[in-house]
Amino acid sequence: MPQHPTDPRQARRLPETLDEFQRAEGHPQFRVDVERIRFSPYYSRLSAVTQVISQTGAGLAVHNRLTHSIKVAAVARAIATHLSTRDDERGRIVAELGGAHPVVVQAAAAAHDLGHPPFGHLGEQTLDRLARTRFGLTEGFEGNAQTYRILTRLDEHDKPGVGLNLTAAVRAAVLKYPWRRGHGGARRGGASKFNYYAVDEPDALRALEAYPLIEPGQQTVECSIMDISDDIAYSLHDLDDFYRAGLLNPATLSAEFRSWHRDLSSLRAADTHALEADTRTPGHSLELLWRRLQSKDGWIADADAFSEAVAKVGSEVIDGLVAEPFDGSLASERALARFTTAWIARLQSSVEVHRHPDIRSGHVSLDQQAWHEVAVLKFLHERFILERPDLTVYQRGQANVLVRLVDGFTAWLDDPGDARRAPRRLIDLVDLATDDYRRLRHEAPDLVVDRSGAELDRLARGRGIIDYIASLTDAQASSLDALLAGQTERLWDAGQGL
Repeated sequence: MPQHPTDPRQARRLPETLDEFQRAEGHPQFRVDVERIRFSPYYSRLSAVTQVISQTGAGLAVHNRLTHSIKVAAVARAIATHLSTRDDERGRIVAELGGAHPVVVQAAAAAHDLGHPPFGHLGEQTLDRLARTRFGLTEGFEGNAQTYRILTRLDEHDKPGVGLNLTAAVRAAVLKYPWRRGHGGARRGGASKFNYYAVDEPDALRALEAYPLIEPGQQTVECSIMDISDDIAYSLHDLDDFYRAGLLNPATLSAEFRSWHRDLSSLRAADTHALEADTRTPGHSLELLWRRLQSKDGWIADADAFSEAVAKVGSEVIDGLVAEPFDGSLASERALARFTTAWIARLQSSVEVHRHPDIRSGHVSLDQQAWHEVAVLKFLHERFILERPDLTVYQRGQANVLVRLVDGFTAWLDDPGDARRAPRRLIDLVDLATDDYRRLRHEAPDLVVDRSGAELDRLARGRGIIDYIASLTDAQASSLDALLAGQTERLWDAGQGL
């Protein structure tokens, strides 16, 4: 039977008929969305996409985008269930603003990383640069915007033109940065983060119309729950990975934290440029973290809360967990599980609800102390892992893979004698992008900036190439790179399914 829900949050772009099983089980519209996302090839692909360091590069089992998404969904569903059942002021605010449906939150968490390209954030930065410099796409590439494009355009269920045809609630719940590039202003993420390209903006705005009390530029309640759950999971399972891999040196970490406490007075008086010029001196990086928090998030940054967070992480992580090297024993597994479980439970219980949040926050957020603790946890891998020279060398090689793929596919489509033999999906994605840009010129010409037909087609081809490369796994990107260079002996399985 066709579904015409009266709740605009359950509305789909095209009405659908629920099958007999769904009707018999009483499946709500949102449960259909979860299943549709989980059965998507884009979701399965996340098991082979880097989180921070790739499994092949690390030589051990580390988190990938799929395991990350699963854990975010678990954290988010628990928070949503707690808030949606409260019978107090927090519960009333949540209900008035559109609710915190646990299944909507679960669907958004499952989908939130679909747009991440091969090789993690390094791949995202590289494709952004290539999109702008090679193709003149001023919006570049952004993983969150790509997620929305996948859900609403690139991945199709059974109807063309509407993506997975998800409900308005789930589409809105993935909009962590509900604006186009450069329109974020002082909001969280600022100008560098955004959640939809111009060609996808009309649909995003329609999804947000289902939440009339949510102010423009603000996340829905369900989205803000997904967002803080992402922060919680990210800060802890990266620590899990690096601890297991033996990459966190207790002496180095301890020196940073102890020196910051010991030299706090002189560090506070030091010039920022001087600190930045000598980040290898213990204590300098932590002080720079505090100054960044104070500068960007003065609405919540507090010197005493930061000091307490440094002390807690120092005590429980550096002097506690990391002080005893992980040796793969059952005892070390239990210790790590106890540590992670306790931190997640405490951070989950630290959420607050605000009817009128700060411009850089959401309706649901961590309390002040927990917010500082997550910032310090993230600092551990940002300072002591991401800045490692060996990782930097490895990532430069991965970036070059993407450069060669962009150049190779551009040259292929530029070859009139051989363009028809390009991968079928690449051609399909270029055609989709061409339709999108032509429709945008007709429906919202102010977003096109007076582009001629030929120029629009050039932009569309660039967007299609970026869409195609961004949909690859790490291994597929490397295999395609070898294929285009004629340097593989595994012709038939190296490019299978590309």
